[in-house]
Amino acid sequence: MVSSVPGGDASFTPSGPLRAVPGTRFADVRWVAETGSTNADLLALATAGRPEGTVLVADHQTAGRGRLGRVWTAPPGSSILLSVLLRPDVGLEHAHALTTAVALSAIEACETVAGVRPGLKWPNDLVVAVPAADGAERKLAGVLAESVLAGRRFAAVVVGIGLNVNWPDDLPPEIGDLAVALNHLTGGPVDRQKLVTALLVGLERRYAALLATDGRMALRREEEAVSATLGRDVRVVRSHDELVGTVVGFEPDGALRLEVDTDVVVVPVGDVIHLRPGSSSVGAASPSASPMPLPASRGQPEDPDPRSISAGQNHDA
Repeated sequence: MVSSVPGGDASFTPSGPLRAVPGTRFADVRWVAETGSTNADLLALATAGRPEGTVLVADHQTAGRGRLGRVWTAPPGSSILLSVLLRPDVGLEHAHALTTAVALSAIEACETVAGVRPGLKWPNDLVVAVPAADGAERKLAGVLAESVLAGRRFAAVVVGIGLNVNWPDDLPPEIGDLAVALNHLTGGPVDRQKLVTALLVGLERRYAALLATDGRMALRREEEAVSATLGRDVRVVRSHDELVGTVVGFEPDGALRLEVDTDVVVVPVGDVIHLRPGSSSVGAASPSASPMPLPASRGQPEDPDPRSISAGQNHDA
């Protein structure tokens, strides 16, 4: 499936592209007009030996990826399409912390630069309750991580984020009730270069923290504080069944803790659909939870487990 949006506001495409972020490990920031996939490009550079901290930003992607092989396109110059190369000295059980660090940094950047504070929908989407839509949730961004393994450790991890920034007011019907961009919420264009800088500054702090046990605990507390899923009634769609219950917490490895009747079920992978307050267990769902792919968003596939991603697997987003 291909979803595309015509137009777009490229008024903040940098005339002198960002090359580095002082005071961080992100000393090689490459900003290009177009590429197939920023994640795929950085994975190739990772296997060729590029160092940690390499960042690729594109104004347009021609082969952006979403969940389960779905394909999407976004208007040139309208979104942040960014991937970062990391080489973390942590075990595979901490894969979720890497995507969470990027998502939390994006939330902070949106609040700092645009005055918009998204929530984090498990496991890796940024969502916003839109007043003009009676408070219904819309998807603002998504994160996708892919990795190269060396035994039971990471040789390299590429984490990509697609963030909707300056979009046309009129969206195609298939995504109009699902997606939102920052300019829809602010009433005017948002500077993409400032967003990228703020995101990378925040990621430097969180990445340094997650390399230590106490830092990962602090990251988990921050995740809980901004979670749009914790405490919610949800429907979880898995490959073999569906569950309906209340989210009561997260496991240390990022898995969802779901209270179903009197039992607590641990859900490592699945599509989470937020149920609206007052709806029945089979009632109306928040539109942002649709499994439909959204432009400028990245998801993770249901199989294999997105928290232990290895090279050679086809992580079509």
